[in-house]
Amino acid sequence: MAKSIGVIGGGQLARMMISPAHALGLEIKVLAETEDSPAKSAATQVGDYKDLAIVREFAKTVDVITFDHEHVPLSVLETLEAEGFKIEPSSKALRFAQNKLDMRARLTELGVPCPNWAKVESSQDLDKFINANGGVAILKTPTGGYDGKGVRVVRSSADGADWLALGEPLLVEEKVNFVRELAQLSARNRSGSWASWQLVETIQKDGVCAEVHSPASNANYELASNIAKTIAEGLDVTGVLAVELFETAQGELLVNELAMRPHNSGHFSIEGSTTSQFEQHLRAALDMPLGSTKSTQSFAVMLNLLGQNDTNTFGLTDRMVDGASVHVYGKSARVGRKMGHITALSNESLADARQIASKVWQGLQA
Repeated sequence: MAKSIGVIGGGQLARMMISPAHALGLEIKVLAETEDSPAKSAATQVGDYKDLAIVREFAKTVDVITFDHEHVPLSVLETLEAEGFKIEPSSKALRFAQNKLDMRARLTELGVPCPNWAKVESSQDLDKFINANGGVAILKTPTGGYDGKGVRVVRSSADGADWLALGEPLLVEEKVNFVRELAQLSARNRSGSWASWQLVETIQKDGVCAEVHSPASNANYELASNIAKTIAEGLDVTGVLAVELFETAQGELLVNELAMRPHNSGHFSIEGSTTSQFEQHLRAALDMPLGSTKSTQSFAVMLNLLGQNDTNTFGLTDRMVDGASVHVYGKSARVGRKMGHITALSNESLADARQIASKVWQGLQA
């Protein structure tokens, strides 16, 4: 069995893989972008993940490569795979996480429910779609967008003129009248074993996830699970897969976005599940047996510690505060930045868990 794993990207997701890797008896190495990255304690190399030579040098030091983010160029990954390096998830799967047009086309082929969408390359294309979808739509750049970036509401082609002028195809989708946003996390290993966590509700603030409630109340758990499994198998995803969903007033679930790595909506699993998403991702990438996703308590609430100013880093270490778990990412303070998170558990109710987490959050803002 493989004994070492390399993570490309030194962010908080890589940081939170370090402890479970050690618990599994694995050697973990990180290719970080900077010397002071959140995962610096495991960073054995610092360099540009877009540089083939640098990534190849890193790959030679581990048995399997995985990721903290989805931004490594496919050309780099395809070359390394052709040279025999093991990469999980593979470039063939990551293509659908990197390019939203490719994702929509493949999900449509699989029969997965999605918003109405189209590929547009001209103002005429865009206006035609907008007029056919109630006079308003969501325009997205196919690559590079996250946390609300690369997304805008458009009511005419004039609203997207600057993007259209770049001469690259764009994705346009109907503006879904959803009642809430959900996320279904699961994991799959190379042998085909698959396991999911409970469906969660995510609450956004300025395009960034602010809260996660587990489990989502009064939701179609079976449908969400089936959607995630169809995607994981249909796209041959290995590792953790996060499927972000819109729920409509009619109870429909429509796929919004995908992530093929641990995801903000799964941070609650560190304390809230028998196997966290970080341990499970490592298990899946190394084709180990998957762990139990059973909840440790009935309810969990996670609050993101979003930067309030340029000085408050919310402390230096992970710790327990008044019954809640506080995780900090070791980042310099910046308004709106994901600086850490708080998780509170309860066997009573989601409201009880949220009250515990909110009290701690208020104390940390000082």
